[in-house]
Amino acid sequence: MAMNYNAKDEVDGGPPCAPGGTAKTRRPDNTAFKQQRLPAWQPILTAGTVLPIFFIIGLIFIPIGIGIFVTSNNIREIENPSKECEPYRRNEDKPIAPCGAIANSMFNDTLELFLIGNDSYPMPIALKKKGIAWWTDKNVKFRNPPGGDNNLEERFKGTTKPVNWLKPVYMLDSDQDNNGFINEDFIVWMRTAALPTFRKLYRLIERKSDLHPTLPAGRYYLNITYNYPVHYFDGRKRMILSTISWMGGKNPFLGIAYIAVGSISFLLGVVLLVINHKYRNSSNTADITI
Repeated sequence: MAMNYNAKDEVDGGPPCAPGGTAKTRRPDNTAFKQQRLPAWQPILTAGTVLPIFFIIGLIFIPIGIGIFVTSNNIREIENPSKECEPYRRNEDKPIAPCGAIANSMFNDTLELFLIGNDSYPMPIALKKKGIAWWTDKNVKFRNPPGGDNNLEERFKGTTKPVNWLKPVYMLDSDQDNNGFINEDFIVWMRTAALPTFRKLYRLIERKSDLHPTLPAGRYYLNITYNYPVHYFDGRKRMILSTISWMGGKNPFLGIAYIAVGSISFLLGVVLLVINHKYRNSSNTADITI
């Protein structure tokens, strides 16, 4: 059977029908939906409409986020038994205080600095051991067990010291404000570093007056009581004497980051300025030529 095909018939809606018959067409119905005549709204984004939206969202979300964050931090959870302290959770059938591998590996070398003057007797340099931890860690995050008396040993009764410690946690310092879990050496060590090579603040040397240097020129003697072995894991220890500024210790990364971002921004600005100047001149020339 043969069939004739005519493209014009398809465009016009098919071959003409017989007189008196119903015309067949593929044209969509004449409705607003099928003819795409529905009303539409398209926002016009301008600085005057977009910037207030960003500020409003910020003013709404920031207080809500702060409230949620503070509320979440005030929630206290106690897990028994806890797996975070393994394998240093118990020793001698007693719970270890403080527990965990980080606390067990706390740095416990003793460093003493002496100035060798004209006489043979060395003069010790006062090394301040308080003020080296963050205020929030000292006063908020780390707390000793509650108790009415000042006997810290009684509060830690029933616990034992970490395996690698020389003395229990309640004998870290004779000053009760720097003993136990609020000992600043312990707090500094428990704030773990992100990389295997790191620095920890050990002591502070206070400057007595602006007229005299913190450490006068001369010969110094460093006495180290070696309690922290590192040879079995191929580690190294160094003591660094450093000055500080308004931004803290030496950290060139922040300065390099600002210089890089500023240089890239300045370079992009120059490139866009040249492009804009070039094409604007070309457009003006074309207009004059025409």
